Amino acid sequence: MPVPPMRIAIAADHAAVSEKAALVEELRAAGHDVTDLGPFDDTSVDYPDYAAPAARAVAAGEVDRAVLLCGTGIGQCISANKVHGARAAVLWNESSAEMSRRHNN
Repeated sequence: MPVPPMRIAIAADHAAVSEKAALVEELRAAGHDVTDLGPFDDTSVDYPDYAAPAARAVAAGEVDRAVLLCGTGIGQCISANKVHGARAAVLWNESSAEMSRRHNN
C-alpha cells in the first residue's frame, strides 16, 4: 500500500552524512516534502545540535515525522527524546518501525 506524501525532517551526525543524502533523494523521489537539517559534510559535529531541531519540528507540528541518523542511532534518539512532545526510537528493520509506531506512537 503506498504511503501518502508526508512532511519529513531529516538530520544526521558526521557518521551518516552520505546515508542521509541518499535517503533525502529517495524520500523526495517518493513524493515527500523533505527538510534536510544537515550536516552537509563529514566534519565532526555534536549530534544533539541536529537531533533537537528535528524533534522540535515534530513536536511543533511543522513536520509529520523526522528521521535521525548517526553511527548507532542511540545518541540521536536520546537527544530527540528530551524534547517534550517528541518520541524517538532506534529502528533497524520494518518490523521494529511498525511496532514502535503501533505501541509507542
